[in-house]
Amino acid sequence: MPLPQETLRRKRQGLALGREEIARFVRGIAEGSVGDAQIAAFTMAVCCRGMGTDEVVALTLAMRDSGSRLDWAAQGLPGPVIDKHSTGGIGDTVSLMLGPMLAACGGFVPMISGRGLGHTGGTLDKLESIPGYGVNPSLASLRRVVREAGVAIVGAGPDLAPADRRMYAVRDVTATVESVPLITASILSKKLAAGLQALVLDVKFGNGAFMPGLDEARELARSLVEVGCGAGLPTEALLTDMNEPLAPAAGNALEVRLTIDYLSGTHRPVRLDEVVRALGATLLRQCGLAGSEPEARARLAHALDSGAAAERFARMVTGLGGPADLMERPDRHLPRTPVVRPVMPAAEAQGRWIAGIDTRALGLAVVALGGGRRLVGERIDPAVGLASLAPLGARLDKHTPLAVVHAADAAVADAAEATVRAAYRVADTAPPLGPLVADHITRHR
Repeated sequence: MPLPQETLRRKRQGLALGREEIARFVRGIAEGSVGDAQIAAFTMAVCCRGMGTDEVVALTLAMRDSGSRLDWAAQGLPGPVIDKHSTGGIGDTVSLMLGPMLAACGGFVPMISGRGLGHTGGTLDKLESIPGYGVNPSLASLRRVVREAGVAIVGAGPDLAPADRRMYAVRDVTATVESVPLITASILSKKLAAGLQALVLDVKFGNGAFMPGLDEARELARSLVEVGCGAGLPTEALLTDMNEPLAPAAGNALEVRLTIDYLSGTHRPVRLDEVVRALGATLLRQCGLAGSEPEARARLAHALDSGAAAERFARMVTGLGGPADLMERPDRHLPRTPVVRPVMPAAEAQGRWIAGIDTRALGLAVVALGGGRRLVGERIDPAVGLASLAPLGARLDKHTPLAVVHAADAAVADAAEATVRAAYRVADTAPPLGPLVADHITRHR
């Protein structure tokens, strides 16, 4: 049996690794017989030498098989098990809305989600702003909530793809996070372990995304689709713009409140709504719950307008330990900050148009307010963030703020206000706006 260092030598030389060789190496990661230094050498070799599609499929499947796998066959669910995944952005609240909508359309959504990473928000952090909501339920509770509510948005837990957890911790400190093969295997191993039958991916590009360039985002999307399909999971991807926040709010409790307003019909921001419906329509068509794009969009509209999606969200929240009246009384349960301050445009900017937004800087402003982690294990303040974010192409006036800062005290509000002002660029004419959904990636396309 080859030693781990032989696998490292072969990959360092740019040679293709076999399926069994990769499986042995990943088993060693999960069991502890492969050390952190060897994991670091492997990830750096992959980062520098790359991997072919067959290798990435083998790596993904080995990481999937390194822990438990959810099997839904015994549950007798009367619909397909489906999910979506986003590569991360600012104001990206899609999961909280789309999961219940898909459930209301007849899908079952065991959505394995993550925490904030860098300047981007985390779905689990958002949900933990709901008092009592448990993101790490037992397997029995997860199955119960998926069966009864149709959706459960939770964390991976220690038993799902443990080799990925260990490998990612090493990647995070060895400058190998950006490797497309490693990103692909990391995302898909957890989705495959969740027992899905169809998956749609929201791959972001722009100055607020981890892959700023459209070409590099397209490369990642193609890798995810090819490997997902190659591993037996029907997978498609949309490329969506993150050159401005997707929603007018960024911050954990603020985004939950936005979700409640969206599902109840109080307020549905146009850009956010477009991405939610585009991803949902793709997935409903993929899994056979709709025969065409128009039919899929009609089903999603009915799920919203009938209140069925809102009811599924409420059922999920209650099933995972949250308050039963969250939809009716969000202000009673969601935390709020003592400082709420509008950031008004400068006098010389009034009458001009917003021509550019440093989206990443806005995400980092939320982190600096306490809404994200700068150190591992750091406590998050769920109430802080930015609301009423002005969009690209808006004409400024003396009445409408660039943003509203929600802060724990005046000092951090001052810093956030300065960051917001610096993040907005104005011009004398309205800027051209590109498409929100730039491409739809399917296998071999």
